[in-house]
Amino acid sequence: MRKSMKQGIIAAIAAVGLSTTAMAADTLTLAGLGGKVQEDLTKTLFKPAAEKVGVELRGESHDGLAAVRVQVQSGAPGWDVAHLGAEDCAIGAAEGLFEPIDYSVVNADGIPERARGKDWVGTNTYSVVLAWRTDKYGDNPPKDWKDFWNVEKFPGRRAMSVYPQEMMEISLLGDGVPRDQVYPLDTKRSLAAIAKIKPNISVWWSSGAQSAQLLKDGEVDMEAIWGSRIAGVIADGAPVKFTYQDGVIGFGCVAILKGTKHLAEAQKLVANIVSPEIQARIPTMMGYYGPANQKAFEVGKFPPEVLAQSNQSPENAAKQVIMQPTWWAEHMQDVQEDFKNLITQ
Repeated sequence: MRKSMKQGIIAAIAAVGLSTTAMAADTLTLAGLGGKVQEDLTKTLFKPAAEKVGVELRGESHDGLAAVRVQVQSGAPGWDVAHLGAEDCAIGAAEGLFEPIDYSVVNADGIPERARGKDWVGTNTYSVVLAWRTDKYGDNPPKDWKDFWNVEKFPGRRAMSVYPQEMMEISLLGDGVPRDQVYPLDTKRSLAAIAKIKPNISVWWSSGAQSAQLLKDGEVDMEAIWGSRIAGVIADGAPVKFTYQDGVIGFGCVAILKGTKHLAEAQKLVANIVSPEIQARIPTMMGYYGPANQKAFEVGKFPPEVLAQSNQSPENAAKQVIMQPTWWAEHMQDVQEDFKNLITQ
């Protein structure tokens, strides 16, 4: 979900240049992260929400918070709403890039406090999970991050992400920290644990597509990977399994750009995106993702096989750690630099 800042800035400048004339009041522009995830979210959440509001939805794509920043700083944003990772929503909120969410319009009941802020609200969940090749480990697979760190008992090629988010959390779990004590992150202990496993990391992946291909082709034997990327690998018949045990739940979010000319309509769009009824579309339409609004599981009726694959079903969510976007907003800059220096040394 994270791409180059340079490409994002270029895309944002181009979009601003193309949108010097305000869109009609009956059209809202929502910019997402592009690719299949944006296609799926548009079909599952964004378009049905726009239909409820009675507006046309115009889609754009961006490459991260830098692109949103350029839009707002232009003084005439061509986008009304942006979909981001929750840590970027929290950072953008701290920078004053977003309009406050009107919680008299947006009903946040059912959305955990960690998944929303004054200027943003969670839309969907994803998980970073432990996955492995069954042709390598057979009937004795790794069961949690402690096993991932146990290179003597579970030898093999491993892969982790170049992004500190989620990797810092799993490193603490691998080092024996209980789930309920992961936050606030002990960054020194986390980096020390990563330094310990680093000699056994064959690949530091930088995209979801790359992470999936590594497992599918057997280039690595076990991996920290976004659970949503597992679906295609398994569907293609690769000998791969995964577990939600000690996974890390992260959030996608929406925020309304500061300066939008369609604030009232944007608030209504957000309200419908996070409503339980529309959120309840996620488990069946976006396997291995989950709704940010837990009330989706009250209004939706899901068969056991759907609940088994949803990362946010009550049973699976109970096994995992919930990311704290506000912690990352406060510490991202320092942690990112230390993490990058460690894995590139």
